[in-house]
Amino acid sequence: MSTEDNIKKVVKITDTEFSKTFCFAKWYHTTIYLQTGETHSCYHPAPHKIHLEALDNNPSALHNTHEKKTERKEMLAGKQCAGCQYCWNIENMGPDYISDRHIRSSSIYTQERLDEVKEGGWHFDVQPEYIEISFGNECNFRCGYCHPKASSRYYAEIEEHGPYDMVQNHRCDIDWLTIYKEETNPYVDAWWRWWPEVSKKLNILRITGGEPTIQMSTYRLFDELEKDPKPNLELNVNSNLGGKQRQLKKFTNGVNSLLSQGKIKDFKLFTSIDNWGERAEYIRDGLNVKVFEENLDYFLTNTTAPVTFMITFNIFSVTNFQALLEKMLEWRKKYNDVETTRWQRIHFDTPYLKEPLQYDINILPKESYVSYFESHLDFIKQNITDDKHGFSNLEYEKFRRVVDYFKSTIYTEERVKQGRQDFIKFFGEQDRRRKINAEQTFPEMKEFFDLCFRESMYE
Repeated sequence: MSTEDNIKKVVKITDTEFSKTFCFAKWYHTTIYLQTGETHSCYHPAPHKIHLEALDNNPSALHNTHEKKTERKEMLAGKQCAGCQYCWNIENMGPDYISDRHIRSSSIYTQERLDEVKEGGWHFDVQPEYIEISFGNECNFRCGYCHPKASSRYYAEIEEHGPYDMVQNHRCDIDWLTIYKEETNPYVDAWWRWWPEVSKKLNILRITGGEPTIQMSTYRLFDELEKDPKPNLELNVNSNLGGKQRQLKKFTNGVNSLLSQGKIKDFKLFTSIDNWGERAEYIRDGLNVKVFEENLDYFLTNTTAPVTFMITFNIFSVTNFQALLEKMLEWRKKYNDVETTRWQRIHFDTPYLKEPLQYDINILPKESYVSYFESHLDFIKQNITDDKHGFSNLEYEKFRRVVDYFKSTIYTEERVKQGRQDFIKFFGEQDRRRKINAEQTFPEMKEFFDLCFRESMYE
């Protein structure tokens, strides 16, 4: 059965057994940001606060919060809970569109989990099968669409220069923000209290950041797994691949030790890049594409693990995206030729960035930019193959929904104007602080820069 057919099969089951808004991820998936004490069940809804008092006798409240239980109740009742608007946007375009709700539910579905939800409903404390965990905000990057709570470098910038108070979106204020240090964090303490129990049924643990390869809790986890192996656990790590190679070697050696001794079932590396060349370096401040590619090569050459590229498709991805697609084909040809590899080692996903507004593709003039989208989609289509060196039909469909979303989404005149005003102000200030230059980096977007400047003159 193809991936698409399996997705449709599971959606039909969950539509019948529960409702047409049900998502298994709200029960069995969780992302937890220990440095701020926040959680959500996928990256589309905004994270919400974990109440410390709830953890005293129940460390599973890192995931099973009052807010999530309320959303589970709404889903079982067939309501479209507000935080999941990304998926409703995709599904509202028509029955042929595959949303992340569909994809996630199909990947989580088992008869045992279906029966467990049918019996327990919305209020029981779930032991999730997938956890994404952030131990801290220490990071060597300060990507513009990120936030100080996930990047220590970004936090330091705001401490020095203040928030971006000239814009309405993504001011990056930190006066309301409490960042807990790893070594004194009560949420980290709760995690290690939960670990012996939650690790029993856990299928996938994914460490995110900050930058996990430079954080001490990552290596504590490696030590815990060395002492108490979890042979059924798949370990995943998000890394920007932008650190020093000696650090990456230490990390890679730790991964190989766990894999070679069978102390974990599998390992996958996830990394983020949204364009290629100097345009990619502009989006993700701290990135050096030469260092990135060298670290990617070291990891792929010295392990048999796959890498997934999380491409956050944003306003600065549009004009040059084919360059990154060409790199994907290049990497697939190089690293899938390893004799011991029987699976795709180079994966990628293309979710669109919906906020902050100044990064949103829908503030671009559609008549001027739709041809870029169509060209990139056509490039993917022309390179769909049955082997591991080309693109897949599912990758085509995932990017098609981005293209169709751009074509069909019409913001109000007021929203577009606000986005364009924030665009010129935010990136003008960011360029000043970081000594970079958006207009020089994206000369093909000069007319758009000029348009945004004119919009800002008539507030």
